[in-house]
Amino acid sequence: MSPPALHDTVEPQLRPYRAIHEHAELELELAGRGDVEALTALGVRWQELIAGLPAAPPPAAAQLLRDARLIHERTHIELVRLRDLLVQDTAANLRSRRAADGYSGQLRRRPRLDRSA
Repeated sequence: MSPPALHDTVEPQLRPYRAIHEHAELELELAGRGDVEALTALGVRWQELIAGLPAAPPPAAAQLLRDARLIHERTHIELVRLRDLLVQDTAANLRSRRAADGYSGQLRRRPRLDRSA
């Protein structure tokens, strides 16, 4: 028989904090993959996770919360990286479109009839 999963052995008071930690890990994974839709959908789950928490967490939850905060910082970095890539792609697309418009503009300027004939 396999050993119980870590979250099964956690004290009941730490289960919500372990869930927050796992949620943070999932957010980081999704941000790293660039899965913005799935990441956005997690917002509702986040609200559910924090809704019932006490104002002061138990001391035993401190490490889980510190780790979750570090994971959130890494997620933020991934999202900034993703945003920068999107901005670069958008700029490249705009340059390509302007170049294509320039060529199509040249085609429109050519006379359709040779009036000297």
